[in-house]
Amino acid sequence: MLRQYFHILLFALIGLVFGVMLIVVSSLVRLRGGRKDLTSYECGMEAVGSPWISPNIRFYVFALFFVIFDAEVLFIYPWAVQFKTLGVVGYVEVVIFVAILFLGLIYAWKKDALKWE
Repeated sequence: MLRQYFHILLFALIGLVFGVMLIVVSSLVRLRGGRKDLTSYECGMEAVGSPWISPNIRFYVFALFFVIFDAEVLFIYPWAVQFKTLGVVGYVEVVIFVAILFLGLIYAWKKDALKWE
């Protein structure tokens, strides 16, 4: 039974060696520089201001909505493929799932999270 896990161990060792090799090679070939290397580079122009600005929270909210509704599609597609075999119980479960997501969308809409100003 232990022989069956040999391939998993071999795969993990190859992944570990590859990861360590990438770190070692990148540290050997990287450029060494002074203070100028610590500045941000934008199309050959000198940077104005600090690169450490806080982006607007709306970007994160829209990204979160995208992930939520993208995950919804990932769950609904296999359900749609197996619709006939799941029967009424599967239909009720997916209706509850979509209803919960729809309630979340209504909540976000009421809180004006979807307005882009």
